[in-house]
Amino acid sequence: MSDSARERINELRGSIDEIDCRIVDLLNDRAKLALEIRGLKPQVNLGLYDPKREEEIFTRLAACNKGPLFGDNLREIYEAILHVMKEL
Repeated sequence: MSDSARERINELRGSIDEIDCRIVDLLNDRAKLALEIRGLKPQVNLGLYDPKREEEIFTRLAACNKGPLFGDNLREIYEAILHVMKEL
């Protein structure tokens, strides 16, 4: 591998590392909001699990997905995220 290719790989990996940290921050922000919603649900007689809301999330995500992730990939990722959020 040429030195310029190795250097570019290192630059790209550094960018990925920065994005990963931003994703972690955003997931924690999302978790805080989800916990706040969970605390409010009993006041308005809503159950903790709302399958309709989950489908709304998946529909909205599909609409804003510009790729290169496929819709099924994005749904799989968010199913895992939502599963973890429910366990908080």
